[in-house]
This record gives sequence, C-alpha cells and structure tokens, in this order.
Amino acid sequence: MRQRIAAAQTLNFPTMNIGIIGAGHIGSALAVRLTSLGHSVKIANSRGPETLKDVAQKTGATPVTAREAAQHGDIIVVTIPLKNIPDLPKDLFEGVAADVPVIDTSNYYPMLRDGHMPELETGDLTESEWVQQHLGRPVVKVFNNIYADHLENKGQAAGTPGRISLPVAGDDAAAKQKVMALVDELGFDAVDDGTLHESWRQQPGTLSYGADLPADKLREHFASLGTKRTEAQHAEYLANHAKAEQQMADQGIQLK
Repeated sequence: MRQRIAAAQTLNFPTMNIGIIGAGHIGSALAVRLTSLGHSVKIANSRGPETLKDVAQKTGATPVTAREAAQHGDIIVVTIPLKNIPDLPKDLFEGVAADVPVIDTSNYYPMLRDGHMPELETGDLTESEWVQQHLGRPVVKVFNNIYADHLENKGQAAGTPGRISLPVAGDDAAAKQKVMALVDELGFDAVDDGTLHESWRQQPGTLSYGADLPADKLREHFASLGTKRTEAQHAEYLANHAKAEQQMADQGIQLK
C-alpha cells in the first residue's frame, strides 16, 4: 500500500534534493520515505559517512558529511539530540541559500539524554527557538511528535479518513508552506501550529505528543490551549514529561 501511495504522490510533487543531518530513528525513517518518493537524499551523522553503510543500504540515501548534507538542500532536516546542536559546525550553512527551509525535529529529554538546560525550563524559549539561536538560521519545527515507525509506515493518501496530522510551526511563511507540502507528500495532514514561539503546543508532555491525532482533533486541541503558554500549562507539561521519562527509564529505554 505504501508503495502505491508513494508512486501516486510522486506524480504531483516535484523531485527535490534533501539533506538530512542525523541518522537516528527519525532521520532514517525520513530517508526511507523520501527516497521511496523519488527524492535525492544525502544523510550525515557525527561519526562520518564511512559509518553509514548500513543506513545507506536500508534507506537508499547517500552517506556524506554534515556540511555536504547541508549543501544538498531544497530542504534540510536537522534531526540530532538536542544536546548535540551546539556541536554542529559553525559554518554549516555557509553558502546555503536563505530560502532553503531548515527543519528541526528535536525534543528535550533532560533525564534520559540531554541533561538539564535551565533556559528550556523557564518557559521563555521553546526547544526550537533554542535550536534556531544556535544554528543562526530560521527553522521550521515538525516530525518531533510522531514515532519513527509511524512516520515510516503510517502515511496515507490525502483524504483518507483518520489520516494522521502533524503540527508545523515556524516564523517564515514561505518556508513553512514548503515544509507543509512535504508533510502532505509523506502521507500526513499538515496542521499550522503558528509561530516557533507557539511550538510548545507540540512539545513532549502535551496531549499532541505521540497522539497521532487527525487534523480536526489537532486543530481543536490547539484552539483549546491558546497561543500564549501560561505558567500553569508550562508546569503541567514539564511534570507530564518528567513522568513519561521516568516510565521510559523504568522500562530500560535508552535514547541516542
């Protein structure tokens, strides 16, 4: 079924060059889907392209360095652990056109992976605003609230009842539209989650995180939250996320 959907969708969407920085679960899932749709995908990790032979065989993507992935972009995806964002090369996007959208998929996991980042716990910054500051480029937030297996295997044709929706947040309207079109091509309904400062509504601890909601339900949920995060909401979602992380730790789940 997925192959038939992919074949149909490639007739309606232009083929693109897409660079993926990060070869973990989400990066690999995206690479599988994007190559199946006919896009040219280059993928990088922190250890060098020679370590990505298995990923290349599984996904069909070409292993490269992070700089090469950034240069191969009608769209660039940054999908690495949040704590590793500051370690990316400072000149990563040198020479990359300003209108190339940069997608951020990151989530903050203080207990299991990232350590505590006080600037993310005050509520003043969303995770992706923090990423944007470090990258020095506008980013679009998406693919952070869906399981990698669902991203790879649960895309459906537009109009399918119950089609999963994905929230997309960003400050650049043109970049956001390009990303939302890609989400649709991958088999999901794209729901506008407003500005990057409003992307707290799709972060861990919220009801939209990992919920696979259809578009109408996701829009209703966002409307119920409002656009400005209150102190009570922030405290609630931090507590929800801490509880979920503890449950994951108790199950022996480790994040990379």
